[in-house]
Amino acid sequence: MQAGAQWVGGLLLLVAAAAAPFLPNWVVSLATIAFANALVVLGLVVLWRVGLVSFGQALYYCIGAYAVALMGRWIGFTDAIALVLLGGIVAGLTAAGIGFLLARYREIFFAMLSLALSMILYGVLVKTESLGSTDGFSVLTPTFFGYAPHGAQLSRALYWLTLAIDAIAALFVGLYFRSVAGALAAPIRDNEIRVEFLGVSVTSIIHTKVVIAGVLGGLGGALAAMTIGHVDPAMAYWTTSGGFVFVTVLAGSGYVAAAFIGSLVFEVVRSFAVDVMPQLWQMTLGSVLLLTILFLPEGLGSLVSRLKRRVMKPGTAP
Repeated sequence: MQAGAQWVGGLLLLVAAAAAPFLPNWVVSLATIAFANALVVLGLVVLWRVGLVSFGQALYYCIGAYAVALMGRWIGFTDAIALVLLGGIVAGLTAAGIGFLLARYREIFFAMLSLALSMILYGVLVKTESLGSTDGFSVLTPTFFGYAPHGAQLSRALYWLTLAIDAIAALFVGLYFRSVAGALAAPIRDNEIRVEFLGVSVTSIIHTKVVIAGVLGGLGGALAAMTIGHVDPAMAYWTTSGGFVFVTVLAGSGYVAAAFIGSLVFEVVRSFAVDVMPQLWQMTLGSVLLLTILFLPEGLGSLVSRLKRRVMKPGTAP
């Protein structure tokens, strides 16, 4: 089943990449943002599987974005691939340091502490005039090994780069879920004391998950910053983290691909809601979340599980 899912995911990725030249520029930009944000959601899925919800994941998203913007502002460095990697590394190092604290807490304490740390960064950015204060500042146009595309070419280049990063991240997370540490997520969520009695350090495993989520958040922030062309403190605000949690609930934690599909669905629904009902778009998103919780409590990924159960049900016609 896993191999089949990987082949299907790879095929959809190729179709999405091949469709870029035929799509309007606004669609490409929207999809790029959706797939960049999906990396943050994928990090939340890693934490969710162990029973932890972070309301401060925007911390790493913002750090990755500002790392890209500051490299261009301070030294004029604009290579897109190197900047994305830098954003992931800086956010990962931050998560590694914060993880020593976060890994000791569970449930609401983990959620609120992560939120507090994110809001501290927001406050620092708002009060720092050299970093643009509340207005933020623009990001230099990225380049690709010296090549500097513009307009629609730049949008497609960033879209393809985002798809490539997504594919690598999805492969890595999928392998991690099938590893011993990844497979221990459910036992830790159910009864971590029993796992400790087996000689496994639950704190170390959770610390690793925090770092993985941080790296993914930084990668997503770096890609989003280059796509939008601007960074500001709102990237670290609690509503940004809440949006990522919204998509995580919408996607579910059953499948890696659900994070990307859920993020794309969220961006499409939000864009059309803002366009059609600019005064009521929050109500539209709330209604979507409510319907998801009522009819798909395990997220969009549960649709695949339901389909598999129907196909494998005895006596069902082939």
